[in-house]
Amino acid sequence: MARKKHSSEEIISRLREAEVLVAEGKRLPELCRILEVSEQTYFRRRKEYGGLKRDQAKDLEELERENARPTKAVADRPLDKLILQEAASGNF
Repeated sequence: MARKKHSSEEIISRLREAEVLVAEGKRLPELCRILEVSEQTYFRRRKEYGGLKRDQAKDLEELERENARPTKAVADRPLDKLILQEAASGNF
């Protein structure tokens, strides 16, 4: 099955919709069916985005992107080192 990538704004609006449905007395399986997510996905998203507002979610995504850049740069260093060592030894 193909996975869908939802933006944080969409997730937050769906969680707000879920809060309304819970207030109306909907049970969890019915709630997940309406939201078209599994129970596991519902709880994971509620844990991550539960109390956030839309502008806070945008800030969170921006911070995650900024933090991923240095991590990726550090992860690429061993590969660069191997390439340089191989080129210096003449085994190419």
